[in-house]
Formats: sequence, structure tokens, C-alpha cells
Amino acid sequence: MILAAGRGERMRPLTDHTPKPLLPAGGKPLVVWHIERLARAGITELVINHAHLGIQIEEALGNGRQFGVHIAYSDEGKALETAGGIANALPLLGDEPFTVVNGDIWCDYDFARLPAHAAAMRDNGDMAHLVLVDNPPHHPNGDFLLHDGRVVESAPSAQHSKLTFSGIGIYQPALFSGIPRGSIAPLAPLLRGQIALGKVSGEHHRGQWVDVGTPQRLAELDSQIRSSQNAAHA
Repeated sequence: MILAAGRGERMRPLTDHTPKPLLPAGGKPLVVWHIERLARAGITELVINHAHLGIQIEEALGNGRQFGVHIAYSDEGKALETAGGIANALPLLGDEPFTVVNGDIWCDYDFARLPAHAAAMRDNGDMAHLVLVDNPPHHPNGDFLLHDGRVVESAPSAQHSKLTFSGIGIYQPALFSGIPRGSIAPLAPLLRGQIALGKVSGEHHRGQWVDVGTPQRLAELDSQIRSSQNAAHA
């Protein structure tokens, strides 16, 4: 599932007429980078939720055939926040652990790593697996602690510091079963509840990751991608 329902207030005026996932970086919309990387990893059954200007997303991406995937859409009308949006889309997501990716990040994480983690979750009863990254300048205090492959509330040594949640995770459908469809619900309280129960694994992605939250960060990302593209063609 790719989350694409946010209003993108911090991205205005760019998002006044274009939904944030369709804003381009390096010559293609942010959401298309995700779709292409998921397709290369063999993850081809996709669900995209939307609200603000959502019809533009459906018109741009269609059924996904042009990318070698199949896309189903979850039209929220008004954004339901992360957990509410996932709960609303549960009928489209099936009974197995599924991946969720924020539509407004850009990342070189290898999605081919995800199926093995999903298989492990089926066996060990974990409710979530989170991909964490180094803290960006705009979020210096991080979100979660990681110790021996587990997301924990406290670490045994002061050497551990919090990392930032990348917006990439795998979840059991049951995590969202208590949320009525159509209701607004944030994700963090659900995750913290499962972390307290010891049911969340995690990994540290040390590659590229950008939270494309402001026009400045979008411009910087666009410049970065174009520079690397030019260097590759040189």
C-alpha cells in the first residue's frame, strides 16, 4: 500500500493544484519512483489511498499496467490519517502481512528485502516490521530505538540513540482490525502499544532517504537526482 491521501499543507502552493505524490523529482512523480522500485522487487499488487485531488492520481497511474503492476484505489474522500487510511483499505489488502510506504518520501531502500521479513512475521507473531533511518536535520530526536533487530522502548546502553521511522513498514492486518472503517486514526499509538509487547522488529537503512515535506526539500532532491543521472551518463 502506498499512502497518498495527505493534503501536503507544508508543500503549498505546489499542492494546491497537484497532489503531493504526483510532484516530480528527477523527471518523474514521487509515487512513480515507488511503483517502479516495488515492481523491480516483484511486489506488483498495489493499493493506493487518496483524498485531496485523488482523481488526478487515478488518471495519472491508471490500473498500473504501464508499470507492470496492478493498482487498486482506496478513495477516502477526506484523509483518515495513517492507521485510519490503512484500516479503510483492509478489504483490498488481504489476510497476509502487507507493506505500507509513505507516498511523500524518496528512498533507495531495496524493497526485495521485504518478502523475507513478511514471511518471518507469519511465523513469529510479530505485528510490525519497521525500516528506520538516520535522523534528518528537521527531525533530530528520532522516533524509535533499535536493538538487535527489535524496536524497543529502552536500550541497554547509552550508545543507542533513537532513529527516525522511514515511512516504510510491514504490518499484520490484525493491527488495524479494531479501527472502524472511515474513522480517523494515527499510526504511532498502535506501534507503541506493540513495541511495549515486544512484537515489532526493525532494521536500519543506511542509504538515501528524503522526507519530501517542503518545496525546498523537493527542489534539493530534484537537483540531487539530476546530478546523479548526469554523472551516470557522463
